[in-house]
Amino acid sequence: MKFHVLLVSLAFGSGLKAADDLSTAREGKEVVIRAGKKEILRYQAEPGDLPRPEIPEIFLRGGYIRAVHTPSGRLITDDFPSSHLHHHGVWNPWTKTEFEGRHPDFWNMGNGTGTVEFVALDGIWEKDGKSGFTARHRFVDLSTNPSKVALLETWNIAASLSGGNHVIDFTSTQTCASPSPLKLPEYRYGGFGFRGNAAWNGAGNCRFLSASGLTDRTKLNTSREKWCWVGGEVDGKTCGVTILCHPGNFRFPQPVRAHPDEPFFCYAPQQLGEMEIVPGVKYTARYRLVIADGEPDAKLAEAWWTEYANDR
Repeated sequence: MKFHVLLVSLAFGSGLKAADDLSTAREGKEVVIRAGKKEILRYQAEPGDLPRPEIPEIFLRGGYIRAVHTPSGRLITDDFPSSHLHHHGVWNPWTKTEFEGRHPDFWNMGNGTGTVEFVALDGIWEKDGKSGFTARHRFVDLSTNPSKVALLETWNIAASLSGGNHVIDFTSTQTCASPSPLKLPEYRYGGFGFRGNAAWNGAGNCRFLSASGLTDRTKLNTSREKWCWVGGEVDGKTCGVTILCHPGNFRFPQPVRAHPDEPFFCYAPQQLGEMEIVPGVKYTARYRLVIADGEPDAKLAEAWWTEYANDR
């Protein structure tokens, strides 16, 4: 099986300020990207404090984007939602796996068989009107004693401004941590995930619009989409995110998982059948998030995707 590999070269500078007053800063256990004084995102590096005392310690983790904001300041993500404590704003674990004959689950942390750990922040950078950071994670198989690292992952996160909107470029590069491959059997979810604001809970509160024109989440689920808008009302105003899938991604256009009554969206290439990450071959996945206030616009989303598709 062949994987499409895209190499992203980032220049690291000593300053934190970029064009359009974008800035990236390490703040305790988080990395925060701002446009002026407005937050674009917060990345949880090392695990922070659990937000509620009733959450079991097993769900504590780092290495994910916990908060994403629109230009008006509205929060469009959730973290540790009560119905799915393992969900986070933007995160990227695998669910059903096979590793050396074992089956660690890096997504459903409550079963204790797998987790994703933050390793290091490699740099904060600025280039071409964007500001961002590079971080490393590891996928740890907890189903064996001692535990064993199955995958190494690098995130390159870049934020920019376009047409008054916030834009986040997400690139994940995964490699095997040992001579053993990570097999991913066919499954309905796992991989790049987005969890929307708690105000969008309930079948009628979270809305969708896909590249193929689908708005019914039951029809959207398992469809193959090059982009999809996910949104709803926050503080009485509509806002949301258009998630663009890069054409270089494996099995593009990738199939999606849309939860029937919760604000959850996932690109899951393993829906199309078994895949694997093998030693010596990088698995790279790229997505762009356009975060905007107001109603979705299909023509505008198509233009955004076309521009992104030409970003090699």
